[in-house]
Amino acid sequence: MPDPSDSRYRTTAAEAASTTTPASAQPADAPRAGSDRPGDKNDRWVDRLLGRLRLRAATSARQNLEDVLEENAPAAAGFSPEERSMLRNILDLRESRVNDLAQPRADIMAVQKDVSLADLMQTFEDAGHTRLVVFDDTLDDPVGMVHIKDLVKHLFAEAKKATRKRRTKAADADAQTPSDKPAAKVAPGLDLGAVDLRVSLSATRLIRPILFVPPSMPAIDLLARMQATRIQLALVVDEYGGTDGLIAMEDIVESIVGDIEDEHDVDDGKTIAQLADGAYIADARATLDEVREVLGPDFDPGEEMTEDVDTIGGYLTVVAGHVPVRGELVPGPGELEFEIVDADPRRVKRVKITRGRGLISRPPARGRRRDEEVQSAVAAAASAPSASSMAPPEPAAPEVLPAPAEQAMRPAPASPDLRSDKT
Repeated sequence: MPDPSDSRYRTTAAEAASTTTPASAQPADAPRAGSDRPGDKNDRWVDRLLGRLRLRAATSARQNLEDVLEENAPAAAGFSPEERSMLRNILDLRESRVNDLAQPRADIMAVQKDVSLADLMQTFEDAGHTRLVVFDDTLDDPVGMVHIKDLVKHLFAEAKKATRKRRTKAADADAQTPSDKPAAKVAPGLDLGAVDLRVSLSATRLIRPILFVPPSMPAIDLLARMQATRIQLALVVDEYGGTDGLIAMEDIVESIVGDIEDEHDVDDGKTIAQLADGAYIADARATLDEVREVLGPDFDPGEEMTEDVDTIGGYLTVVAGHVPVRGELVPGPGELEFEIVDADPRRVKRVKITRGRGLISRPPARGRRRDEEVQSAVAAAASAPSASSMAPPEPAAPEVLPAPAEQAMRPAPASPDLRSDKT
């Protein structure tokens, strides 16, 4: 029997203990060896061999987390569906660019720097935002942004200043008034009516700086920059310096946690709805997937179109070859027809979708309005020559001359007497 004090015995015993695991040390939920599938045994054997030979690349914590967040991952991972969604969005944020989350240029609410404070307040009410972009001449020449908190603070300060002046004048008037006359009464509180709302925005100190970022900038980098600069609004500019879109910190946060709505947000309802006559009315910003979900397989814009545009408004612009105007009819795939209900020179706003109404003849006349088609049909009918005008003119009957014998038998006409009678 070997001596337990021998170092070789201790080494051999340690190796045996490391290779053999007692049954009591195994976890209760560990599967039995006999229940493993042969494929799992081979996979583990290959993994152990690659690990011993140091030929297997070590998996990162990110990859392990992505594997845990898979749809078919076991529930024992300990994440609820909401947590899985947020964690997955955080991992996908690294691949998101500013252009993927920014609002398009057409949706930017902005004011000119020389706008009056009264018009600025009205724009804030119409837009429903707390920040507005400020530009000089056009939107391609931005100068900053204005916050509604700064505007309220400015109005409050001007009201306090006007109230203080009014009370000072009232006190001076009371000092000069005889004692037997009553003193002038001053209404308590702030005098907001004394604030001059005709002052332009540029004459105040309300314009704050704004960030300028390229479309290809990673969204997570912009989030870090916004946190560092404490500026939560950025304009997306193209390579020529023109304004391409607008992105706020809220847009980045919503890509992680979902839509954030406060007490002032109004539910716009569905982007596409069915009318009583069977037609559909759709917002031009409705995505192609939303339209396909409502209309069914009849609406198939094609793979190339899906890669180029995202909304039904963009689809109609590409099909028509220009920005459709109000009342214009644009043919769709199959028997679908699109009538522009509302639009401006820059974009389409609302669309009416009909199925098989025959408003457009086949082959369709792309990009023509209904009234233009009627006018062209009338002009074509008017310019078409009539059947009587198309008939060739009848030749004139030739003059029949008498025969030579008949000409000789006829008496010669009397020649006029050229002599004049002399008396």
